[in-house]
Amino acid sequence: MRQERDYAQQLQREGKWIHLWRIVGEYSNYSVFDVDSNDELHAILSNLPLFTYMEVHVTPLAVHPSDIHQSAST
Repeated sequence: MRQERDYAQQLQREGKWIHLWRIVGEYSNYSVFDVDSNDELHAILSNLPLFTYMEVHVTPLAVHPSDIHQSAST
């Protein structure tokens, strides 16, 4: 558990794991990652110490064109 927490916090500091929400009443979460590729996300998730015990569902997201926080270059 400690290794899992340390790894998750490292990824948050690096800007890869940008949101982490706990689902109330469950031992699960919703997370948002900012990665450059599917391969990078796969590497991050599969390196989680508890990965073999997880059920993972991935939904790709993109910035909405009306988002006022998106950069001018996107």
